[in-house]
Formats: sequence, C-alpha cells, structure tokens
Amino acid sequence: QVQLVESGGGLVQPGGSLRLSCAISGIDFAIYGPGWYRQAPGKEREFVARISSGESTNYAQSVKGRFTISRDNAKNTVYLQMNSLKPEDTGVYYCTISSYGRAYWGQGTQVTVSS
Repeated sequence: QVQLVESGGGLVQPGGSLRLSCAISGIDFAIYGPGWYRQAPGKEREFVARISSGESTNYAQSVKGRFTISRDNAKNTVYLQMNSLKPEDTGVYYCTISSYGRAYWGQGTQVTVSS
C-alpha cells in the first residue's frame, strides 16, 4: 500500500530554517507530483507547495521566496526547505501524493516557530 513518512519538524526561532523530508513508498513516485500542506491550530489545512513529475513547482503566496520544494526520484523522497521562518508558519506539515483520483497523506510533522 502507499505510505508517506514525514520527518524533520521541530522547534525553531523566527528567522531560522528547517528541512522537511517525506519518504513515499508503494507508488511509482517518479510519475506523480507530490506536495506539502500545513494546518495551524484552529485553522483549515492549506496548500504550501507542489512539485510535478517534470519538476515544475508552485507555491502558496505566503511562502514564495522562503520555501523550496524539491524531489529525489532515486530515493522516492520529496523535501521542503524552509528558510526565514515566521511564527505564522507554525503548524503540522503534511506530505501528500495523488494517484487515480485518490489522495494519500502522511501522518504529519510538527513545526513550531517561536522565540
């Protein structure tokens, strides 16, 4: 079955950086476009970034210029490099990939930006 396992979250001060990883198995990773979403306390889950099979990327306006999504097809892994972090970036970050109209999600990793 399809499995997504995120890692790399933690506590960081404002202005700091974190790199999230998501290892995906059970699917032909190279032909799909995985993405990242996040959910802050008391808010809806929101789109963060996505990378296509051809490595085209798109980002939420709130993270453009600060976050970078990338992929390593040899490792079936998608990354999210987060720089210049702000307190409003705090939340649970989820990795996702869709196949044949079904979306698969990881368990999430907590990111807390606080001094």
